[in-house]
This record gives sequence, C-alpha cells and structure tokens, in this order.
Amino acid sequence: MKKEDLQDKNQLSVTNEGENHTNFSQPEKDKIIERQLRFQDLLISISTKYINSDLSDIDKLIRASLQQIGEFVESDRSYIFSYDFVNNTTSNTYEWCSEGIEPELDNLQDIPVDYIPQWIEAHKKGEPFFVEDVSTLPEDGEHGLRAVLEPQGIKSLITIPKIKNNELIGFIGFDSVKKINKYDDNEKDILFVYANMLVNVIQRKESEERIKEQEKKKEELLKNLSLQNEELSEYAHVVSHDLKAPLINIHTLVSWFIDDNADAIDEDTMQPLHQALFNVEKMNFLIKGILDYSTIDKIESEDKQVDFNELIKEVLETILVPDHVEIKVQENMPSLFGNTWRFKQVFQNLIQNSINYGKEEQGRVEVGYTDKGDHYEFFVKDNGIGIKAAYFERIFKIFTKLESTGSSSGIGLSIVKRIIKYYNGSIWLESEEGVGTTFYFTLLKTA
Repeated sequence: MKKEDLQDKNQLSVTNEGENHTNFSQPEKDKIIERQLRFQDLLISISTKYINSDLSDIDKLIRASLQQIGEFVESDRSYIFSYDFVNNTTSNTYEWCSEGIEPELDNLQDIPVDYIPQWIEAHKKGEPFFVEDVSTLPEDGEHGLRAVLEPQGIKSLITIPKIKNNELIGFIGFDSVKKINKYDDNEKDILFVYANMLVNVIQRKESEERIKEQEKKKEELLKNLSLQNEELSEYAHVVSHDLKAPLINIHTLVSWFIDDNADAIDEDTMQPLHQALFNVEKMNFLIKGILDYSTIDKIESEDKQVDFNELIKEVLETILVPDHVEIKVQENMPSLFGNTWRFKQVFQNLIQNSINYGKEEQGRVEVGYTDKGDHYEFFVKDNGIGIKAAYFERIFKIFTKLESTGSSSGIGLSIVKRIIKYYNGSIWLESEEGVGTTFYFTLLKTA
C-alpha cells in the first residue's frame, strides 16, 4: 500500500470518527493525519532495522523499539509478556521505562492468568484490552485487576495480543503512569502491526537460536565421532595384529610338521593338515580385508597426482598371475588426484576378482578407460564364468561370495564400492554367464 493510500484511508477514518464522536476542525484533522503518518514511518523504520539486523542485536533492537513506540504514544512503560497456558501463567520478558518510572520486570514473572480474566478473554478473541482510567475499575479483591495495576501507579493501559499461527502466545503493553492516555482506533491498528512485527522477529530469533544449538550439537557429535573413529581404527589395528600373530604361529607349526613328516604320513592323514593351512590363509585374508574396509575413509597419507599407468603396473607386481591368464592394460591411462592406497585397492581387488573367476583354460583380463568429459569411466573385463543378474547388487555387500571355495574373504568388492563412493563415483557391472563380466566405475577428474 502506498503512503498516499494510507493517508486517504486515515483521512476517511478521522472523518468518520469525527462524524460519530467529535467534529474536528480541518487543522485538527491535518494534525491527526500527520501524527498517524509519523507513526507509520516510525514503524517502517523499526521494521527495516529488524530485517537488516544481526541476531546478536535483536534484544537490543526490541528494547529500543519499545522505547520508540512508548515515547511516541506517550506511555511511561512499555513491555512484552509471554503466555504459558500449560501452567496458566504470564511473564514479563522485555521492558522499557521512562525516566523516573520504576521497572516492574522482575516483579512480573509467572503471574497467574486468573488475575486478569477480562484481559485474557479479549486477547483470545484477538482484541486489544484497553483501560482508559484504572481508577474506574471495580474493587474486586486483592487479586483483582485494579489491585494488580494500582500498586504500579498505572492510570491507563493498553495491551495488544501477540498471535503466532493462530495461537495466542503473549502481548505487548503500554502503561501510562503520569497521566491518563487515550488511543484511537488507528493507533490501535498500528500497534497491532507492531505486535505482529515482534512475533516475527522473536520467531526469527528462536529459529536462529535453535539452528545455532543444532550446529553446536552437530559439532560436538562430529568431534565425538572423530574420536570414536580414531579409537576404532586403533582397535582394529590392535585386533588385527593380535589375531594374525597366532595365525602365523599355527601356519608355521603346521608347515614344519608337514615338512618334517612328509615321508612318514600318508596322503589321507596329510589332507586335514593342508586344509588347516588353507583355513589359516583364508582367515588371514579375512582379517586383512576387514582392516582394509574399516580404514578406507581414515587414511591420513596425503593425496597427490597419481599416474594410473605406474599404479596398475605396481598392482600387477603384487598379484600372483597364473600362467594361463593374460592381462592387457590400455596404454596411456590417465592421472588423477587422490590417495594411492585407495586407488590401488580398487584395481587390485577388481583384477584379482577377474583372475579368480576367469576361465581355467585361457583367461583374459582387460583394463581400460573412456574419457567422459568431466569424469573417466574405467573398466575391468574378463572372459570368466559370468554372474547371474540376480547377484549384481549382492556381490557388493560385505562377506558375500558367489561360491564358498577358495580363500577369498568376500570383502574385496565391498572395499571397491566403498572407495568409489568415497570419491563420489559410481560402480556397476555387465555380465553373461559363461561369457564373462565387465566391472565399470567412474571417477571425477576433479575432486
């Protein structure tokens, strides 16, 4: 609404009021309109400050606005109360007092609403409660409204309900101590606007305080999680070491026994000993896999530019490649910024998986990539036994294996998926039983 429209509206209000109550002269009407416009300008100024203010200034701005509005309507005390309808009380939360007026904020906490029934009734209807002359109120006992107001020296008062989401939450009030004060309908309307402004700004303050509290809790939670992760990482390494030590001893003792008694023990007796060695190796792979899986996102070594040509070459040097398996790596593989250990884990597990499930007669594994613009799409392809479509998702779950033979831990593909996810990439596969499997995964060119 434009200022001129407000002026026309105010002009009409004053004219109607004059027709119903008092015949104002033109100069008096102009004076009333001018006052109302100044009141509106003051409200706009306060609203602008609220909107542009920092949360830390809100309490200060609310008190300043109470003073500005209080002085404008010529009251001696202005304040904000909150209702607590669970306990049926009301409490003073903000207060401004003019010079020479005693503050009442500390004295007006948890006041029973039963003391002010007419007050509450008006506010629940969304109406102001106005007492032009307190001395005309009935003497209705020590807890009556007059008995509450007169000790504070109040001669006139007006209170405006604060309503949030159709719920009565409190009120703003203005006490006149030095003289009786009157409020016309236009001033009441403007005070309602001010009350709504306060509801919004206090709601904003509460929301931002909740957000700050949530951020604080989040920081504490992250700090605790970080400490727990460190402890778990240390625990995983300790457990890994403690579990591996007896496995090494068992493997050594069984191997010695087999070597020392090779001529004295027949094949049937030797079979359980070889099975024991097999299970020890399987357990060793399992422990290593769990440790690798648990430390994927906790590696502290620095990231760097990693040349995948060199990386895959190093991976192949650590893998036992059977004579019947041929591995072909595409030339000019790219370089990416990241962690060498993580990248090695990806290629090592995928290549080892292709070897394990390749053809026994003549296995073939191909490693390569395609440039997709903002990312690279890598692949590891084999001509092995293939995988049923029903298993495409299951194989990435930890401890899942397609067959129970072999010493594989069933963790390798879970490690791969977790690392790719760590780098915000994707992994999937295409496969046909008896023909082979191709694993695809993506890595962004820039982290």
